[in-house]
Amino acid sequence: MVTKRLRPWRRRRALIVTGALIAAALVAGGPVSVDRADATPRGVRIASGEPSPEPASAAPAQQTPAVPPQPTPAVTPQQTPAVTPQPTPAVPSQLTPSVTPPALGPGVAPAPGSDEFPAFGAYLDYGPRGVTRMTQLSQWLGGADLRVGHTYLPGDRWSNIEGSPTFLDSWAKWRRERDDRLFVLNVPMLERNEEGVSDGDVQALLQRGAAGEFDQHFRTLAEHLVTLGVPDTVLVLGWEMNGVTYTHRCGPDPRAWRKYWTRIVTTMRSVPGQKFRFDFTPSRGRDAVPWTRCYPGDDVVDIIGMDAYDQPRGLSFDKQVSEPYGLERHVGFAKKHNKPVSYPEWGLFRNGDNPEYMRRMLAWMDEHKALYNTLTDYCPHGVWQCDKNPEASKVYRAALTGRDKPVLPTVPITPVTPVTPVTPVTPATPVTPVTPATPTGPAAPTAPTAPTAAASCTPVRLGDWVERWIGGRVCLRFGGWGQYL
Repeated sequence: MVTKRLRPWRRRRALIVTGALIAAALVAGGPVSVDRADATPRGVRIASGEPSPEPASAAPAQQTPAVPPQPTPAVTPQQTPAVTPQPTPAVPSQLTPSVTPPALGPGVAPAPGSDEFPAFGAYLDYGPRGVTRMTQLSQWLGGADLRVGHTYLPGDRWSNIEGSPTFLDSWAKWRRERDDRLFVLNVPMLERNEEGVSDGDVQALLQRGAAGEFDQHFRTLAEHLVTLGVPDTVLVLGWEMNGVTYTHRCGPDPRAWRKYWTRIVTTMRSVPGQKFRFDFTPSRGRDAVPWTRCYPGDDVVDIIGMDAYDQPRGLSFDKQVSEPYGLERHVGFAKKHNKPVSYPEWGLFRNGDNPEYMRRMLAWMDEHKALYNTLTDYCPHGVWQCDKNPEASKVYRAALTGRDKPVLPTVPITPVTPVTPVTPVTPATPVTPVTPATPTGPAAPTAPTAPTAAASCTPVRLGDWVERWIGGRVCLRFGGWGQYL
């Protein structure tokens, strides 16, 4: 708001009134002093246009004290020394009898079965129970590592010989759990395999097979095995062909049998992804026909096996070795053809509980480094599921308890030469941080000093326009006349 200037006649009027008031003051009380706001208060105090500040009676607004930040101690960065990678020694897993041992990792020596002892297992049941019982047999043998699983495809009809995936699922799962396991599968070459088919009918069937009539069944089997993730299955095809038990026997037509075998192998090897090994396995001895007449050729055979039960009655183990087409001929024949040997079926039989046979047979397989062996473990052949052979059972258990547990390698793997570590710099001792002073609250604000009123000073109201014109209010002090008396 802009203050209007006073007209001249109004100024003269204000001066007259002011003079009269001053004269009256002199008559009434003596000297007059005019005080201004910027001077020490004495007589007249000229107040500013703003009201005088009241004495601070109300508490001032609380000021939040500035909290000093907590000092962070100076931390010397810790220098991480260069750590040289230490080669971790290969420690074999502890084999708990009831738990299937884990796969051997890098740095662990191959199980002794590949060099010192044969990989071994047992035929315990054809289905899933056979897989479960392997763990139980391992427990009975003190945690021995049964690395060979063995079962048979049913030979009653072609659909079963093709290998139903549901039938093979549990065996395939067991095999996939470890790289060093062998899955051995006996495969019939003809349906109605144990139905006493006549020699004439067998001959006709062999010739039909040799002509390729049954190829598709074996192609289907190969595809199933590859799909199940067991393309390296050991296939014991047409086993004990030199005998009279099975329809797939060789005797009625050895030439057709050999040709048929070759056709089956060629068909199965044509399936992409396969890595099958074919095991030619006669029974020990001459039987109905010398088994050498049935041998189809080195190009279609990977392993030469033998089923070797303790029979006939009264035949000593030495005779089992030396008889025509016996154990000795078997090993010699395989060596001549540069093939490993195997024993897919073996066990007690006509000579009952025979610990001598058990001891000698185990030693024979170790001596000749069989690729694998699987005991037929049911009565009358077995030692674990059959309680009729206690003495032979003791021999088997003593010989195989703890066998094939993973062992540390005799020659340690040479680790890569580590880089020489840099000596770490000793870090400086961190400075102990100074404890910050406890912050104090803000000082209470000083109350503004009340203006000192002039002694006996009486304010005179002259009206707003006069006070605006003279620049403030007028205060008259009457000192009295006593000082002049």
